[in-house]
Amino acid sequence: MCGLCVHLCISLTEGCRGHWGSLGPCSRCFYGPQCPGTPLYGVLTTHGVPITAPGVPALRGPCARPQPQHPGGSWFGLKCVTHTHRCEPGPAVPGTHQNTGLHTPQCHTQLSCPPLGLESLRVQDSQLRASSHKRYGLGAHRGRLNIQSGLYDGDFYDGGWCAGQEDVGQWLEVDARGLTNFTGVITQGLNSIWTYDWVTSYKVQVSNDTHTWHPCRNGTEEAVFPGNQDPETPVLNLLPQPVVARYLRINPQSWFPNGTVCLRAEVLGCPLPDPNRPPRQPLPTAGLDFRHHNHTEMRKLMKRVNDECPNITRVYSIGRSYLGLKMYVMEISDNPGMHEVGEPEFRYVAGMHGNEVLGRELLLNLMEYLCREFRAGNPRVVQLVTQTRIHLLPSMNPDGYETAYKLGSELSGWAMGRWTYEGIDLNHNFADLNTALWDAEDNDLVPHEFPNHYIPIPEYYTFANATVAPETRAVIAWMQRFPFVLSANLHGGELVVTYPFDMTRTYWKAREPTPTADDGVFRWLAAVYATSNRAMASEQRRLCHHEDFTRYGNVINGADWHTVPGSMNDFSYLHTNCFEITVELSCDKFPHASELPAEWENNRESLLLYMEQVHRGIKGVVRDGDTEEGIANAIISVDGINHDVRTASHGDYWRLLNPGEYEVTARAEGYGAATRRCRVPFENVPTPCGFRLYRTRPPGRGRHRLPPDPPLRLQRQRLRRLRAHRRAP
Repeated sequence: MCGLCVHLCISLTEGCRGHWGSLGPCSRCFYGPQCPGTPLYGVLTTHGVPITAPGVPALRGPCARPQPQHPGGSWFGLKCVTHTHRCEPGPAVPGTHQNTGLHTPQCHTQLSCPPLGLESLRVQDSQLRASSHKRYGLGAHRGRLNIQSGLYDGDFYDGGWCAGQEDVGQWLEVDARGLTNFTGVITQGLNSIWTYDWVTSYKVQVSNDTHTWHPCRNGTEEAVFPGNQDPETPVLNLLPQPVVARYLRINPQSWFPNGTVCLRAEVLGCPLPDPNRPPRQPLPTAGLDFRHHNHTEMRKLMKRVNDECPNITRVYSIGRSYLGLKMYVMEISDNPGMHEVGEPEFRYVAGMHGNEVLGRELLLNLMEYLCREFRAGNPRVVQLVTQTRIHLLPSMNPDGYETAYKLGSELSGWAMGRWTYEGIDLNHNFADLNTALWDAEDNDLVPHEFPNHYIPIPEYYTFANATVAPETRAVIAWMQRFPFVLSANLHGGELVVTYPFDMTRTYWKAREPTPTADDGVFRWLAAVYATSNRAMASEQRRLCHHEDFTRYGNVINGADWHTVPGSMNDFSYLHTNCFEITVELSCDKFPHASELPAEWENNRESLLLYMEQVHRGIKGVVRDGDTEEGIANAIISVDGINHDVRTASHGDYWRLLNPGEYEVTARAEGYGAATRRCRVPFENVPTPCGFRLYRTRPPGRGRHRLPPDPPLRLQRQRLRRLRAHRRAP
């Protein structure tokens, strides 16, 4: 029985459209037509390998059709369009069968075939084999592009595949589990802080049964591809012509002289239809724009959403990057541009590291989704939009993103574009407020002499020569403009949700549990996202690199993972009212565009459910008992929790709390304090908990507002100084 026979014509410069047919029980498959300027490529043997063999019927003219040599065969014709180097469907050969059960695929050039998914883990460990390996931790299952090693050399989680012998007979094999149009290979060296190992050249072989292997040729010679020159920079090699097979082997020929045979890899290829398996059902797209957007395209998408839903959206900028790119935010609310008393404000931030791009695309899709579902009357979305003021910042580091975007999803590596144009890691660039708080706690100064909230920025951070990125300054100013209650910072490269503190309390430790006063609330918030995320909650979930976060339910205290001084999460919690967590969205920092629909499905429910948590706890307005006016910057304290929040400019506040009964106190400068008990139910509905405060002394003549308390005055002074010393690019 002959396997699937394929009739293709592929251009190396542009894509093609072809028809597919099965020749049934045939003794051989036949070559299809050749477009001028393109390699002859097409019908396969049972093993799925195109071969130039004697006895193949000669073709007359560039687009002549060979006739099947078996009466039971069938053909779909092809028509070559020479001026565009494309192949398009032609009329069927008379007498052929039109209904083969196969779909007409859209073929692309090598560059447009997606990765099989070694990096994203779509390719399972069982699909990877090798000729040998040094030890289990350097086995074939570790030969994945951008995989990261553990801290200790020799454990189960090394950073790549390493052969057990140093000879040209070693190989790493990938099973695509079906006929695939292989178009290229990307390689890296071993990720390790202890050794330097990479392959400098290699060959590629293909097979359809793992017994007979055919080398990739460049003309009549066996092709030898240049490999890497360092361990981390990805190197792409396109095959001289696409090859259809099921299995592909990378066969190292030379390696770094002071190292050994080690590599990480990704394989590019387009899966072909298999008549023995039902076609994979496409994911519902809901009309969303699933592709990677550079800065211009991002702005166009945001404008389009604003045009579609002008009554609930507003696009604004919070500042510019070092290179002058605007940092756009999409506001979604039933009254955009206006703070409504009693309505909490929520934010999502993505793209802090420019090469971690999934969060950016998810927020763009979220804008589209909320707009369209609101217009369609989706009750859940309507309730969310009318009761919450939502702010979406898809690109906090636009300069870094543009750097990664130019290289593309597979070639930006693990770090290219992570930093700003100035080389600043924004996740370490916020003021360290933790140290001052902990020093004060050690000296029993909190909260009577040192605040447990709204901690002022340190003076050194406001100096003109302080290394504070313009992107960081813009976000800090943004935090002051809006009374944010809840936020999430979207990253990539792992599958885990982390919560503050991110910095270890013991300064010399690389990791240790460092909880906040609101540890229970943060654990709940992190668990909400993790348990509703399809990828994290999947039973087939495997570790991305070397940390098994499934042991902790895919949530972890940030400092217990690795210490991050100057993180935005810690700063947000200590300097403002806003509770913020970090979501590591995927093992792959820069997923291929073909994976974006699946990633949206993985995260859609999580994104919505997490936003709804902004209504958890208590809320209210602190008013002047005589005038009924709201009191700004009143302090809300919860007994037993050493972290306070303050009211917004209209006197309204929101305090995230887990279910339970709490003793809550409100106080303000010049007013007597008031205390009441407030109960938080299990339902995700905020408990009203308002206060009326009465003055302890009358205001001075002609004066209706009292000066702010000393910590607040110091905070404002430092912020003014920070804005005054803003550096121009």
